[in-house]
Amino acid sequence: FMSSRTLLRRVGSAGRLAVFNSIILALILGAVVAVFIRNFTSSYQAVAASSIGVELREFQQQALKQKPNNLEVFSRNFLVNYSLAPGEVVIIAFVNAGLLSTPGSAPVLRSALVRHWLSTPPSQTEVLSTNIGTSPTEVVAAPIFAGHQVVGTFIATSDLSGFAKERAREIRLSIAEGIIALLAGVLSTFLLLRRLLRKVGRITTTADEIGSGNLDFRLGDQGSNDEVGELAQTFDAMLDRLQVVMVAQRRLLSDVSHQLRTPLTAARGHLEVLGRGSVANAAEVHETLDVVIDQIDHTRSVVERLLMLGHAMEPDFLDTRPTELRRLLDEVHGAVRVLAQRHFVPPQAPDVVVVIDVEKVRGALMNLIDNAVRATHDDDTIALVAEADFENDELRLSIEDSGPGIPQSEREAVVQRFKRPGARDRDGSGLGLAIVKAVAEAHGGWIEIDTSSYGGARVTMVLPITAFNVESEV
Repeated sequence: FMSSRTLLRRVGSAGRLAVFNSIILALILGAVVAVFIRNFTSSYQAVAASSIGVELREFQQQALKQKPNNLEVFSRNFLVNYSLAPGEVVIIAFVNAGLLSTPGSAPVLRSALVRHWLSTPPSQTEVLSTNIGTSPTEVVAAPIFAGHQVVGTFIATSDLSGFAKERAREIRLSIAEGIIALLAGVLSTFLLLRRLLRKVGRITTTADEIGSGNLDFRLGDQGSNDEVGELAQTFDAMLDRLQVVMVAQRRLLSDVSHQLRTPLTAARGHLEVLGRGSVANAAEVHETLDVVIDQIDHTRSVVERLLMLGHAMEPDFLDTRPTELRRLLDEVHGAVRVLAQRHFVPPQAPDVVVVIDVEKVRGALMNLIDNAVRATHDDDTIALVAEADFENDELRLSIEDSGPGIPQSEREAVVQRFKRPGARDRDGSGLGLAIVKAVAEAHGGWIEIDTSSYGGARVTMVLPITAFNVESEV
């Protein structure tokens, strides 16, 4: 025999949810049918009681007008003249006198309850539902008064056999309708759940494929605009971002291994040469140490810049705060004037307050200035320019120089990691512009490369003003 757990696994989530839903629906429909049958029964019995109650009220109203010695004659005439509905029987019995009844009263007279009332009249009117013989019957029994004295019993009955058949038919019809509604509800629920969970299953399968390293799987259009369709679209968008990140990570690891291999190999080679030679030559030892330290410093610089790029992908990369743009650019200008013998043009900045990560933006500008210094000669011009374009909601921070510039064909490549097309020196890491791009994009902006007014390169960080809550200072 299959275990319950194995059986549930084969039925699946859709089946289990459909069974649970069927139980809930069955309870609700059962309660509805029970209430309907109860109300139907009560209503029909009330109608029957009301009908025979009319007969009792008419008899009592007319009997009060009669003299005691005329009650029996009046009762006989009442039964003869009064028109009864089909299935109704009236019995009038007087104490120590005769018994009067309408046709069809024999089964009623055999009832023990009726015989008891005939011998002992009730003290007040009683209405009840009982079975007389095999027929359900509504019975009304009331005392007959002559003045203040009880002299007899009035009994009226209504055969509810026809109602019983109608009630049974209504019960069968209600149960059949309930079963149909239950089956329709369970089947529709099962089909909808299976369709829904099939889409979820495709998400699970896709996730398994991705977990095995295959990033090309996508859910695609699920053909619906509901929550599952939105989930599939969000899942595919997440996969796109994940694939971009993983591809970038693989490329980064490849680039890092390539870039770090050279300085490490050089340092190891110099140490091996030193180890095979004589350490008595202090000049040779110092030369080797200088080379090794230089390679280690280069490696450390590359690692620090790579960490910077790695942090740029984190959500808390930026630590923004309100900053006076003019003061920031003056600080940068004051720091770079001692870097090299260049003509550094004092910045002209709008008097605004921006909300930025000061350290990241300052570092990006220093990278751009360092690149400009490397690309120029003594007495060349380097300018830091800031422009606020409120019509396009853009803040443009540019570094211009009078160097050779960057050819149009190489401008896309220079912002990639470790790409240094046309570089004039070998000391750079090829990460400066990549870091600048990462900082700009983290702020919601981008970078542009074109020709400066001095004939060299112009590299611009474009930052959206609306993202920084720019406010003019008073």
